[in-house]
Amino acid sequence: MEIGICTFADVGTHPVTKEKIEPYQRLRNLMEEIELADQLGLDVFAVGEHHRPDYAVSSPATILAAAAVKTKNIKLSSGVTVLSSDDPVRVYQQFATVDLLSGGRAEIMAGRGSFIESFPLFGYDLEDYDSLFAEKLHMLVRLNENPIVNWEGKHTQSIKGRGIYPRALPASWCRTA
Repeated sequence: MEIGICTFADVGTHPVTKEKIEPYQRLRNLMEEIELADQLGLDVFAVGEHHRPDYAVSSPATILAAAAVKTKNIKLSSGVTVLSSDDPVRVYQQFATVDLLSGGRAEIMAGRGSFIESFPLFGYDLEDYDSLFAEKLHMLVRLNENPIVNWEGKHTQSIKGRGIYPRALPASWCRTA
């Protein structure tokens, strides 16, 4: 069993002091939280993705990349990456970068999202909700398995024998905590 923390990095009013927490301060606090979780020996820290004014994180990979260079052992995960409204190639590349920076501690928790604001924001139709996720998840798995990709999709770009880089560290190389 692993024990960890998942946050959406809420912004708003502090529950105790009643002071307003701005996104800038919330992200600074989040970095401290991730470092402390690592120091305390927790197994995983996950950061959710939202595109709303009440959350500070719209790009978990960016936050996790910053955390990768400030931590030593904790696994760094999205919680979730809204894959349905993102490009699987970019998601793979961003998390492969986090994986390289962290020495093999990156994880992607791919999901559909609990809110729908990212769909119209990135030009997707909610009528395609199920098929977007299924296709993009299949593509992400293929990208993870193969450095050279051939892909034909309805909602995604076609790829003909192209390399997807950087590559995440091989599982056999990654150290265990």
